[in-house]
Amino acid sequence: MAKDAIAVLTSGGDAPGMNAAVRAVVRSGINKGFNVLGIKRGYRGLLKKDFVEMDLRSVTNIISLGGTILYTARSKEFQTPEGIQHAAQNCMDMGVKGVVVIGGDGSFMGARALSDAGVPCIGIPGTIDNDIACSDYTVGFDTAMNTAMEMVDKIRDTSQSHDRCSVVEVMGRRCGDIALQTGISCGATAILVPEVPYNIEQDVISRILETRKNGKQHFIVVVAEGVGGSVDLAKYIERRTGIESRATILGHVQRGGSPTLRDRVVASEMGYKAVELLAEGKSKRVVALKDGKIVDYDITEALNMERVFDTHLYEIAKTISM
Repeated sequence: MAKDAIAVLTSGGDAPGMNAAVRAVVRSGINKGFNVLGIKRGYRGLLKKDFVEMDLRSVTNIISLGGTILYTARSKEFQTPEGIQHAAQNCMDMGVKGVVVIGGDGSFMGARALSDAGVPCIGIPGTIDNDIACSDYTVGFDTAMNTAMEMVDKIRDTSQSHDRCSVVEVMGRRCGDIALQTGISCGATAILVPEVPYNIEQDVISRILETRKNGKQHFIVVVAEGVGGSVDLAKYIERRTGIESRATILGHVQRGGSPTLRDRVVASEMGYKAVELLAEGKSKRVVALKDGKIVDYDITEALNMERVFDTHLYEIAKTISM
């Protein structure tokens, strides 16, 4: 197999824009004189030696595709010391001098372990939740928000027709960014996120009743997945206010679809930067967007960073939603 090769894989949950990042890695790698291999189905594929050679034409027209052409999967075997060594040996057998890992925190932990086993790795944050602390933005976030916004807009149409309250649950287990920004964009009466404790009477019921006094007859409540309980919340709202209420869980529709311009551009920048770092002999780094610039961090430093929730934006949302 080819020497002086680099490889790219996508791991964890898929996110719109991953293909744009793969495309940038492949074409930037070839431009720098590397042979580029794709690893199918993440770390599981790495253990199974599921490599495919990639050239300039193998990534033609994938920039507009959602999901990941390399597929993704989770692997418990890779999390063991034996699995790490096996994966590292497979890379060495294939002449792979470095791997670009596109995914979230769990994927970066795997990249760090693989780097420690002798295979340089660079991480690119690809997750719709925007929950990577070292980066202001993760690939897939903008597309997921726009999808959620479009869905909530449609739900609001029928809520308005029926003078109804719609409780809409969006994705985000540990991070409420999709809920917060979708809620603002759709004029939600209340937004519930895992980062902020809430009182159902004060933060939901009172806001609905006060808003109804001002003449509003239909209501949207956006709830992050990490808060959950959307069905029960809708029932409680109807019982306490007398307003017909329905719950809708958007689910994995938010993971799909053609990536937005922002996701395509940021993913391309990050893919280019990752290859640049490998070409410079760097290892155990995470590419990030910080203050509008593409930068990189030590992977352990990145994993130890604490994510900061935008409380100011949350206060803005509460102020203007009445």
